[in-house]
Amino acid sequence: MKRIEKKTWPVLFEKVLNGEKNFDLRIAEFDCEIGDVLVLREWDPDTKDYTGRQLEKTITFVMKTKDLKFWSQEDIDELGFVVMSFK
Repeated sequence: MKRIEKKTWPVLFEKVLNGEKNFDLRIAEFDCEIGDVLVLREWDPDTKDYTGRQLEKTITFVMKTKDLKFWSQEDIDELGFVVMSFK
């Protein structure tokens, strides 16, 4: 198990804090596994500094992919993606 620290903007930090957001979407520039701890550190883009608030969440699901052949490139270009979480 490892700790992974990531910046998160205030609006998203608040959504995780109040339980509205229970997922995170990132570029896969790091390795993570189920059981690792994601440390979300609130970052203020206006001051370009951390606020001092942070949350720790245990990772329960990981999906990494470069292969998005589920959809055509035309559909991706036109419609984009949506990320959904559920309980």
